[in-house]
Amino acid sequence: IEVAKSPKSIFISQHKYVINLLTETGMLGAKPSDSPMDTNVKLYLDEGGNVLSDTKSYHRLVGKLNYLGVTRPDIGFFVSVVSQFMSSPRSTNMDAVMRILQYLKKAFGKGVLFQNHGHTDVEGYFDADWAGSPSNKKSTSGYCVFVGGNSIAWKSKKQDVVARSNVEA
Repeated sequence: IEVAKSPKSIFISQHKYVINLLTETGMLGAKPSDSPMDTNVKLYLDEGGNVLSDTKSYHRLVGKLNYLGVTRPDIGFFVSVVSQFMSSPRSTNMDAVMRILQYLKKAFGKGVLFQNHGHTDVEGYFDADWAGSPSNKKSTSGYCVFVGGNSIAWKSKKQDVVARSNVEA
């Protein structure tokens, strides 16, 4: 993790890690993408291309993207989506991972910025998609917490049970 400090802010990123990841996967020369995942694509557990013969590379790559999420909340949700297919990844799942890498190619310098906004107010935001998973109808919820206008915590998680209403989700 790289830290850049100024009198009024601190910026943390993993710029070199992203460059190394793109180089390692051969994606440094790939066409960049404006978004980490196509919003119209739905990934299913038992559908969508052939089962990958080399699951270790998928596991390793998703693990590296998960680690990158420490300083990149913009990819956190999308990494959680591709993480759901670790037991039996398919070619469409690997395509989704490659799309995340294409997004990183376009936005490899992003990170988390902490600034002094002159207050220490605590704010929290929560959202959920009701029955958003097409394969099992489970909801995904997420939250982020800000202190002094700076994001200090974030998480998204698929719920353990199927919600029967959006309030329950």
